[in-house]
This record gives sequence, C-alpha cells and structure tokens, in this order.
Amino acid sequence: MSPTPFAATCDLCDAHKGDDSGAFRVLPPVFREFGASPRFAGPVVTVKCFEDNTPVKRALESPGEGRVLVVDGGASLRRALVGGNIGAAAARNGWAGVVIDGCVRDVAELRECEVGIRALAAMPLPTDRKTDGQTGVVVQIQGVWVRPGDWLYADEDGIVVSATPLHG
Repeated sequence: MSPTPFAATCDLCDAHKGDDSGAFRVLPPVFREFGASPRFAGPVVTVKCFEDNTPVKRALESPGEGRVLVVDGGASLRRALVGGNIGAAAARNGWAGVVIDGCVRDVAELRECEVGIRALAAMPLPTDRKTDGQTGVVVQIQGVWVRPGDWLYADEDGIVVSATPLHG
C-alpha cells in the first residue's frame, strides 16, 4: 500500500491555526522517531494498555491497510510496548505508522522497519502479560484526545490529528 500523500505538518498547522473547534489537534513535541519512515499518515486505530503489549501485538499482526495505530501506554517509561519483531510485523502488514505514548526497544531493528514509529523513549525491558487492554476506544495522548477514525499526520516537524482527512 502506498503512503498517503500530505502537505507538511507545518503547512497543515498554518491552514488550521484558527481552528478552535477541537477538530484539529497537535501532539506535544515529545516523540522520537524510531522507524525508517519519518513521514506517515492515515486513519487512526487506537489501543489502550499499560506495560502489557498484548493488544499492540494483536493489532500490528493484523492487516494495517495504511492505518496508524495510536497506543495509549500511559506514558510509562518502565516497559517497551514495541520491539523489533512487532515493528517488522507492522511494516509487513501494511501499517503506515505507530505512535506510542510509551517506549520501544530493539532500536537498531526498528530503524530498518519500513513504517513510521514514534515513541517517548527506548527502554530495553519487555512488557509483562497482565491484561488485554482496550481497543477502539478514545485515548488521551500527552493531554490530546485521539479518537478511532481520526486522521494522523506525522513528519519531521511533528504530529497532528484531525477529525477528518486533510488536503493541501
């Protein structure tokens, strides 16, 4: 599946800077790039989990169809929710990107995955298997609400989310 073309996030912000409806949102600049694709976009699928990557693995091992998985990991810096194997699955299964409010591991392997991957930091500890988490729910990522079906756009300048697809 070919990537969704879009204007730079700076241009999207310029075009929507007066939007006070809440339909256009900008994530804080706290995410680092880990995948081989610094620029990605697509409709959002959400997962909410805490220090257990079971729902993340399940999602990324399914067909991505150009979508972006947004993971509310509770901003935990104690466990990695995505590693090399799961990153490779995301690329192989056609996901455009993954945004994790949490950590990743296997950074050298993730750099080789042809998918966009953003996370707060690297952490070598794997997750525990405690709970299934939730999928398809509204999540709050660094104080910004993200809903299933929103559109997410990421590039070298940042990450924006919109209730509808953006053009320009």
